[in-house]
Amino acid sequence: MNLHSLEKKELQLLVAMIILVPLAGEIKFYPFNEVYRVSFGPPTLFIFLLWLRKVPAVICGVLAGLSIVTFRVLLDLISLTSVDWMASIHTNSPYFFYYFTYALVFSVLRIHRFYNRPWVIGLLGIVIELAAGIVELLAENIMIGTVMTLDAFNKIMIIAIFRSFFVIGLFSMIKLHESKLREAEIQKRNEHMIMLVSNLYEESVLLKKSVQDAEEITRQSYNLYQKLQEIRKGKKRLSLEELSRHALRIAGEVHEIKKDNQRILSGLSKVISEESSLDYLDVRSLLSIIVRTHEKYAELLGKNIEFSIAYNGSHPEYHVYTFISIVNNLVANAVEAIKGTGSIEIAVERENDWLQIRVHDDGPGIPDQYKDIIFKPGFTLKFDSTGNSSTGIGLSYVKELAEKLNGEVKFDHQEDSKGATFIVRLPIGNLSQKR
Repeated sequence: MNLHSLEKKELQLLVAMIILVPLAGEIKFYPFNEVYRVSFGPPTLFIFLLWLRKVPAVICGVLAGLSIVTFRVLLDLISLTSVDWMASIHTNSPYFFYYFTYALVFSVLRIHRFYNRPWVIGLLGIVIELAAGIVELLAENIMIGTVMTLDAFNKIMIIAIFRSFFVIGLFSMIKLHESKLREAEIQKRNEHMIMLVSNLYEESVLLKKSVQDAEEITRQSYNLYQKLQEIRKGKKRLSLEELSRHALRIAGEVHEIKKDNQRILSGLSKVISEESSLDYLDVRSLLSIIVRTHEKYAELLGKNIEFSIAYNGSHPEYHVYTFISIVNNLVANAVEAIKGTGSIEIAVERENDWLQIRVHDDGPGIPDQYKDIIFKPGFTLKFDSTGNSSTGIGLSYVKELAEKLNGEVKFDHQEDSKGATFIVRLPIGNLSQKR
């Protein structure tokens, strides 16, 4: 496990586990006698194991076991007037084996698969508790000389069932809290979407008026054209004043359209500005959106394209529209370039304060003679079935946007590589949310 690859939230949870599990272990009671104690350390570890999906459970178990032993040795040193710290470590060592076994069995049973089935987690929790309790008993027998009896096994079983019910209850409360948070977030997004649709409706009314005005201008312009043609052919005589009034009416209508368009632009700019302050997503979600969109696009074009994504390093949330605008154009180009069947790879990597996005396809590639002009507006090698070319603005747009963000885009030409590879490098600070 590489600590640098963990997100800040995961590291915080890991530190919280190291601190809270020993503390929870001191919240205890003795249901049978002074020997068998029931603490809340194992249920606490169980909850952290469910949360820490990116950290191997065995590592969590080792860290929790070491923190428990260290904490209890420190308590002995503080509370007892005369204590041999080596003897204290020896006495408390079986707890390490308990927590290590607990996490190991958790990993073997792959408990994360049942995150949405609490009752299964509860049943498997009994198995985990039994295994950990038996290993602890064996460790105590070997290291301390504790006698193993059938009564001890029975008590381990009872404690395992009790703790399992406690874990189910605690886990269900956490799930309920998560559900309420999700519900509040969905409600917030729905309200936001309603406001967005309302704003867009207002702009659509202006846009419809602008279209109708444009149609009227087209009709008047054609009427003026017909009059000028008739005058040229000598079929009709009109004064310059009448023609001037006609032209002035057209100019007035054009000015009205300009004002409507300015109002529409102002309204849409406000909507986009508000969205820009809200819409930041993690890199995994952004890549998933891009892949799903282009899977449908490839299907529409009748192509069988396999998409693969990869991302390395710890990434902040990136601005949705900027990130997708850049990657979408590169991936769409790759989809259009592939003939029939192929594959597209999208790789995102963090290099210190820079984000590198790599898009590779196994299509026909770009000939050497064009590699120096592919970013010029209007350049294209793609034509549809009727022979019409594409607009040729996709790559030039990506280049312009990347440079606006103080980044760069380049075509990675390799002689022995099939297809085309484009690499975009951007400062992370210009894509992530300002804190």
